[in-house]
Amino acid sequence: MSRIANKPVEIPAGVEVNVKGQTVSVKGKNGQMSIDVHEKVNVEHSDGVLHFSGREGVFGSVAMAGTMRSLTGNIVVGVTQGFEKKLSLVGVGYRAQAQGNILNLTLGFSHPVNYAVPEGISIDTPSQTEVVIKGMDKQKVGQVAAEIRAYRPPEPYKGKGVRYADEHVLRKEAKKK
Repeated sequence: MSRIANKPVEIPAGVEVNVKGQTVSVKGKNGQMSIDVHEKVNVEHSDGVLHFSGREGVFGSVAMAGTMRSLTGNIVVGVTQGFEKKLSLVGVGYRAQAQGNILNLTLGFSHPVNYAVPEGISIDTPSQTEVVIKGMDKQKVGQVAAEIRAYRPPEPYKGKGVRYADEHVLRKEAKKK
């Protein structure tokens, strides 16, 4: 049984929410996003709070209500505060540089890697070995971070590669003679 759906989504000041049928639209200082709520879920908007509940007698409706509540909560946070992922580059000569909507990466290959930044995402490089990905869509921010990390994931022997800032890489011991 989902307990997440029991907790309502509170709407902060300065955020507009419109519920039309199964579509929830949220508008805040960072922009506007909307989500289509699954047909197994009822959504009610009252007094600056969104309540989600599963339809009676429908299999899987309670679990889906928890999912829709979490996705809507992420949209509310995205349009107010936004989401951020940090990557760090570990390795000799590994560098990153943001130029407009292109991220230039030097990751030890014979060629530079140019990553085209998708719309709705901004990338900063405070230093040559740090990449900060920001946006209002949590899924898109995580996907961009995963795509950049996939160019050179951290390897277990020397620890070189692109890793999340809070990621701990388990190191292996080299072979002994």
